[in-house]
Amino acid sequence: MSVLVVGMSHNSAPMSVLEQVARDSNGVQKLIAQVQDIDPVREVTVMATCNRIEVYAEVDRFHGSVEGISALLCEPMTGSEQVSNNHLYVHYDDGAVTHLFNVAAGLDSMVLGESQILGQAREALRVGQEIGSIGHTLNTLFQQALRIGKRSHAETAIDRAGPSVVSAGLERAKRALGALEERRVLILGAGSMAAIALNALPDAAQVYVANRTAASAERLAQTYGATPIPIEAVDDVLPEVDLIVSCTGSMEIMITAEQVAKGRSRTDRALAIVDLALPHDVDPGVVDMAQVELISLATLAEDLHDHEATAAVNDVRAIVAEELGAFLVARRTAKVTPTLVALRSMATGVVDRETERLITRLPDLNDAQKAEVANAIRRVAEKLLHQPTIRAKELAHEPGEISYTDALAKLFALDPDAVEAVTRGGVQ
Repeated sequence: MSVLVVGMSHNSAPMSVLEQVARDSNGVQKLIAQVQDIDPVREVTVMATCNRIEVYAEVDRFHGSVEGISALLCEPMTGSEQVSNNHLYVHYDDGAVTHLFNVAAGLDSMVLGESQILGQAREALRVGQEIGSIGHTLNTLFQQALRIGKRSHAETAIDRAGPSVVSAGLERAKRALGALEERRVLILGAGSMAAIALNALPDAAQVYVANRTAASAERLAQTYGATPIPIEAVDDVLPEVDLIVSCTGSMEIMITAEQVAKGRSRTDRALAIVDLALPHDVDPGVVDMAQVELISLATLAEDLHDHEATAAVNDVRAIVAEELGAFLVARRTAKVTPTLVALRSMATGVVDRETERLITRLPDLNDAQKAEVANAIRRVAEKLLHQPTIRAKELAHEPGEISYTDALAKLFALDPDAVEAVTRGGVQ
């Protein structure tokens, strides 16, 4: 079996396309269930963030899996299937492992080295475990990816290699409004990005926090000394705020152009809106309004794309390469192990039967002689199997199309069910 990744991100598609294929938590669980129904798929989970959606699956075969997963990912698209598929990328086997490790290390992010991706990878693992769609293969893969991400942040300066999405958005807002100190701010959302925004605005004159779940808004506001308000009260504060930072997980528009227009009609204050949600929280129509600056993920993608990486990137790449090499060697060895265990099991069976047959034909042997005969036959079998076993493990580490384990299975006519049984048992 092999690992397959089918996905779409800021690197392959514009935000307008990503918005169409985005899923909320319920949508992610539905997608996992749909992918599970594809015949070659054995394990699956989904990583969904503000700028990517990726399906990770363990599959019996490539063809059939990639077509089915691609169709499900593009299902919400309103454009043509061809346009949708052009934005997808596919990674298979070693390539899939490499991709996830780069993602977890922050090398594939819109914001170079951003640490939020670790939480998102952890969430993908948690959801898959909770649903029961993740088994040994994906669990091992994601645990290793999380380890790489943690090493990257602990051992390098990757955290300082680029701005966060939130800080980049606030920097753009500063260009529109001037200094953000003593400004009135509305935070829409109560997740990690909302917390980062609150932490970055300690000197704001007033900060309101609104969320679809009122209890979450209250907890976040209490932590940062802000003022929680019901989601229904957003219209009331729109005329007085200078800055809106919106980052909910809603699949619907949270602030319409009409709401902003009504709020603006009661003030001549400039307004900056930082919309970090996918799909967007704020109606894009506000961009045409006077005194309103809309800063979206699409806007920030241009800024962040131009950001120059530092030497920390090379340090992270070295960590990824080191961990990747060790993981792939262990993975290839693990693939060989079930066949070798089945081969030794078959040989043990042959030795036992032949020993019993020989001893039956030599009834005059005493117990010591019988034991010596049995040991001699066993040693011969072990010596005959020793070199092929060692070579099979060594050759498994070499990339290429030849499967020496398959060759062993065919040459010795090993029972496929016996090999599969060892594989299911998780023998390493």
